[in-house]
Amino acid sequence: MLKKVTYLGVFEPTEGSGYSVYFPDLPGCTSYGETLSEAQSNAQDALGLHLYGMEQDGDLVPDPSAVPVVDPETADGFLVCPVTVFPSLVRDELDNRRVKTNVTIPAWVRELAQERGLNCSKLLEEAILDTVGIRPVSQSARGDL
Repeated sequence: MLKKVTYLGVFEPTEGSGYSVYFPDLPGCTSYGETLSEAQSNAQDALGLHLYGMEQDGDLVPDPSAVPVVDPETADGFLVCPVTVFPSLVRDELDNRRVKTNVTIPAWVRELAQERGLNCSKLLEEAILDTVGIRPVSQSARGDL
């Protein structure tokens, strides 16, 4: 079963339209949206990324408060809404995202690979995993098919 975490976000109306969002339990975790719906979605993304960053940095993640301490300078008309994330899903998505890495190889090696229809990114990934003794997960096991 996936563990979910819910923090209370303070949705503060901005001048004109839109909402800024902050989490009293997580200083520095903020977001914004042009509409309440967009602000809620962006707050969920911000919360997931913030918790992931804290985990990566080895920071202690505070337990969510039952009642948030709203900053006294918060604009009138604010809303307090629960925002839920599944940290393991965020972690899995971020840890397994594809990143671009530049490598330098002789031109003739690149040409040979192209002639043979080889995927250099895949070969490099497999070679690194093999070198460190990790068996690659097959595409069918990942569900990429």
